[in-house]
Amino acid sequence: MQNGLMEALVLHGVGDLRYEQMPIPSVSEGHVRVRIGYCGVCGSDIPRIFSKGTYSFPTVCGHEFAGTVDLCGAGVDEFKQGDNVVVFPLIWCGKCAACENGKYVQCSDYDYLGSRSDGAFAEFVVAPKENIIRIPEGVTLAEAAQTEPAAVALHAIRRAQESLVGKTVAIFGTGPIGLMVAQWAKTMGSTQVLLFDIIPEKLELAKRLGFEDVYNSTREDAINVVNTQTEGEGAHVCIEAAGVPQTYLYALGSVRRCGSVVLLGNPIGDVTLSASLISQLMRREVRILGTWNSDYSVSGNDDDWRTVLQAIASGKLDLSSLITHKVALTGSIEVLNMMKDKTEFYAKVLIHP
Repeated sequence: MQNGLMEALVLHGVGDLRYEQMPIPSVSEGHVRVRIGYCGVCGSDIPRIFSKGTYSFPTVCGHEFAGTVDLCGAGVDEFKQGDNVVVFPLIWCGKCAACENGKYVQCSDYDYLGSRSDGAFAEFVVAPKENIIRIPEGVTLAEAAQTEPAAVALHAIRRAQESLVGKTVAIFGTGPIGLMVAQWAKTMGSTQVLLFDIIPEKLELAKRLGFEDVYNSTREDAINVVNTQTEGEGAHVCIEAAGVPQTYLYALGSVRRCGSVVLLGNPIGDVTLSASLISQLMRREVRILGTWNSDYSVSGNDDDWRTVLQAIASGKLDLSSLITHKVALTGSIEVLNMMKDKTEFYAKVLIHP
């Protein structure tokens, strides 16, 4: 940082990512400037950068981040310079019916740091004070930078709308969010968490996190495994966390009568359901639930974000073990290309200025 400029990764077009300087964002009334400690790379960032693009160019991506308060605008009394904070990246309009009911993720006219507005692949970000939460004592910035995906994972499993005590949960896809879902399921009392993936390193990471029922679905039929492990009944809750057509079929085919299937993964292609599978879902009276983002409370009530932070602080949620890469902004383009090309194993990648 020098002469009012900061370092940033700036996306000028699809695949045109540049490490360069840009002006440090100014701070208006009711807003806070945060100095970035770490910003996680979301699975959605890779297609956003390399194939789909953002809503306009140039844009700074990055929406999973934690940092310290650098400067408070007028009217901000809740925070002070040096506070460690996380930032809810969705900036709601405050005027639509969803906002009036506190359902900010359903806002009909929202902004979003890292896709619609500049995000945290940079030294600084500015956000409204309402979007900021102080990090509890004992939680590192690296852990806190994963609050957003951990809240997404929590929101997904809460969408099942049932107690998990003594229940079986099957998770298809063991990326960082899938492994976070698994940890939430165990914390919530599930006595059987079944994990499926096709990448051996991901399954090994799941084992290191303490999960024993992990299966490579290229070697074992996932639906048969679930049926075998549940005496033919199927799982109470199935979480599709990969976005791959085959894992949708696994999740839908593995759920028991009156069970729930939560669609969490961003789909990478169309999914075709056979008439027999649809008939099974109807006869079983299965609930199929969509999920997007996470619940956030502006008034400080219990929400997905605060639950995550407290779970990290109490040791119920292990996010440090998910981190495979910490890379400086200066070397991050190379790592982002590695993630795109999948030339080495990675779980959670954190970028820091």
